[in-house]
Amino acid sequence: MKTVDRAGTYIIASTAGESYKAFVPRPLPPDPPLQLDAGHYKLMEKANLALGRLDGLTALLPDTTLFLYFYVRKEAVLSSQIEGTPSSLSDLLLYEIHEAPGVPLADVAEVSQYVAGLDHGLKRLRGGFPLSLRLLREIHGVLLSGGRGSTKMPGEFRRSQNWIGGSRPGTARFVPPPPEKVMECMGALEKFLHDESTPVLVKAALAHVQFETIHPFLDGNGRVGRLLITLMLCAENILREPMLYLSLYFKTNREKYYDFLHRVRTEGDWEGWLRFFLTGVRDTADQAASTSQSVVRLFETDRRKIEKLGRPAVSALRIHQLLQRKPILSALAGAEETGLTRQTVLLSLKHLQKLKIARELTGKERHRLFVYDKYVNILSEGTEPIKNEGIHEG
Repeated sequence: MKTVDRAGTYIIASTAGESYKAFVPRPLPPDPPLQLDAGHYKLMEKANLALGRLDGLTALLPDTTLFLYFYVRKEAVLSSQIEGTPSSLSDLLLYEIHEAPGVPLADVAEVSQYVAGLDHGLKRLRGGFPLSLRLLREIHGVLLSGGRGSTKMPGEFRRSQNWIGGSRPGTARFVPPPPEKVMECMGALEKFLHDESTPVLVKAALAHVQFETIHPFLDGNGRVGRLLITLMLCAENILREPMLYLSLYFKTNREKYYDFLHRVRTEGDWEGWLRFFLTGVRDTADQAASTSQSVVRLFETDRRKIEKLGRPAVSALRIHQLLQRKPILSALAGAEETGLTRQTVLLSLKHLQKLKIARELTGKERHRLFVYDKYVNILSEGTEPIKNEGIHEG
């Protein structure tokens, strides 16, 4: 028994004596072809312009690597939150400086592995390696290299049935292709990733849904599927640096996100999904540019405050620059990074505290930590934990 629609085919499969309907997507691009209207083209133009502005901003930033460092970490936190890992950006920063009292280490380690997975993918692309199934498996292997996902075949496509929602395939909200169909579906997706006739943003939008629909891994599909969008934009030279991440948009609009994925599968509504996706690219690119500009203004405003300190300004400015890279800092770490004495660093941090630039976190006399509050607040916008979580596409 088969039911065919524009997006794919439902087939009857069985496991452990239970029959269920599994969805096998058709190869991309959609057939019949996308029916794009004036609204789609206008959105595509605005999204491309926003991406162009964001890409141009990377040339104007005082330190692109600094912004990338925190964008990547913010994305890691958001993407993991979508899949139910409730870490914050501050948790991750504390973990990375080995100062994480009270932080759930399994949660924050999982977020840290996301950062490592993205870094691995970008290095491979810049080294000339193609965006391919092998690269996706490598990234997945890094993502699930430890912690809760380490027993779920890191770096390998699944060899058993998975599902979304429900306690078993027969009661699930959605069942991806049976395991014997995964390689065929992923092979077709890999071919589409290199289709030069489809505009890049359209290709990224369709490929994300297709990947989530195939759900080729036992765990981590949501994270890899969201990374795929950014990797495609970098591989196609739409962005020189990975400055665009849609996890905040998907998190904020998660009910619509899941609804659009569902409607593609049940109604073949690729056009509705594309409209949602392009709106997200436009808004997220504008938001990322605005965040970057806010941070630049903050740095400049605080620098001027510090310059008025007189003699202590020289050391305080060096610590201010260090806080831009490491916004949670101890006097010992500051001394190791700058070559200043620990006492000088501590004195500078106290000056910054009086200027309300830094805030002491511990309330203790020893082993104190200082945070660049306003900076972390700007970067953390939107990373509040999800309260009413729906069905995850993980």
